[in-house]
Amino acid sequence: MLTVYLVLLVAIPSSVSIAALGGLGRPSLLWGLILLFWWLLSKLQARTHVTVPVRQPLRFAFGALIVVVLISFAAAMLRGQPADQISPATTALIRLASWGGVLLVAMDGIRTHADAATLVRRIAIAGGALAALGLAQFLTGQTLLDWIVSIPGIAVDGSGVAMRGSFTRASGTAIHPLEYGTAVVAALPLAITVAVHKGFRNRPSPHAGVWWAPVALILIASVIAVSRSAIIGLAIALIGSMPAIPKRFRWTIGIGGGVLALGVLALVPGMFGTIVGLFVGASDDPSTQSRTDALARVPEFISSSPLIGQGFGTFLPRYYIFDNAWVLLTVELGVFGLICFAAVAFSAIGSALVAGTRSPFDDTTAMSRGLAAAMITICTLLLFFDGLSFPISAGLFFLVAGLTAAMRTISISDVELVSGMRRASRAEVNGPVTVLPTARSADAHHG
Repeated sequence: MLTVYLVLLVAIPSSVSIAALGGLGRPSLLWGLILLFWWLLSKLQARTHVTVPVRQPLRFAFGALIVVVLISFAAAMLRGQPADQISPATTALIRLASWGGVLLVAMDGIRTHADAATLVRRIAIAGGALAALGLAQFLTGQTLLDWIVSIPGIAVDGSGVAMRGSFTRASGTAIHPLEYGTAVVAALPLAITVAVHKGFRNRPSPHAGVWWAPVALILIASVIAVSRSAIIGLAIALIGSMPAIPKRFRWTIGIGGGVLALGVLALVPGMFGTIVGLFVGASDDPSTQSRTDALARVPEFISSSPLIGQGFGTFLPRYYIFDNAWVLLTVELGVFGLICFAAVAFSAIGSALVAGTRSPFDDTTAMSRGLAAAMITICTLLLFFDGLSFPISAGLFFLVAGLTAAMRTISISDVELVSGMRRASRAEVNGPVTVLPTARSADAHHG
């Protein structure tokens, strides 16, 4: 079910929707609602096998966020809203419900290392495929997706490729190059972790080296994305990935990645100067100035409702464009909403780090740290654009967040597994006993 969501999220262009449903017609959004219904249905069913619940800080943080969103929405409607703001506000609630379905199913549905590894592998593949499409767009100067317009019943809200200088800014299936860059670099820590651990397979495979292909594609795509955000995200993703990589691989990946990046810059005429110019002339760049000016205007927009904001989804671009998801959340949900969303982000990162510290298995530790690095990367890049207004970046945020909570559950199971094996071993040494805890093999955490 989560794999279907990932495919709908990444493979179908974000600008595509079912025409009859308007803004609610994006396939990934609809599938997220199905996931929410499925999760609710599972909670209402009687269980033949009772599982011990795991306390998840992320669940409480997300619940608090929902409460603030609903209170803010109610207050906004009671104040009265222009007619064109009611529909976006309602759509925003439905988007949050869809994201909640993804987060909750990932949190409660992924309970074994094997399931988590399968999903992490598929995110790495999705990131590599998205990077490959971006590279093709960069080389051809075309979106390569124009054929979608001819599909009956489909509405496409998008334009052609964007340009920066003389270079095409790839966007893959995303609406904007910034959304594309976020999705690609967020997948990099997971792609590296999967490659280093040979796909998290129990048995060695002669084709394990193929897992390095997504890593190479993502590195190249990030360098030629012609984006400050993508370069910054690439640096954060690489640095954040280091704890998940065995020491013997760190220098290899660092040097290999550097050589690959330099090779790309050398082979693409003018690319090095363009990238340097993005950072050297950043203070004079209109986008940078816009972000700086936006911070100065935040008090003006939150003054009427500083605690619960103007209402989720009600602050339209006609008022002001904030290229910063954290700032826009502050305006729409106030200080309480910002705190709750930050709690979601930090709970997810903390859950992954705790899982990486607690589990006695190296592969679980590595996967947890890779997910933490992916979350840190996404949270950082939300400073550079309104990521929650874009389907792929927002969907990945909640999918990865749910997986971090799942790793917390898996790490607790790993600890209990090892403890049970030790008790069984001591019981065998001390003599036969009537009842023993079920002792599984060391590979049991793989499913």
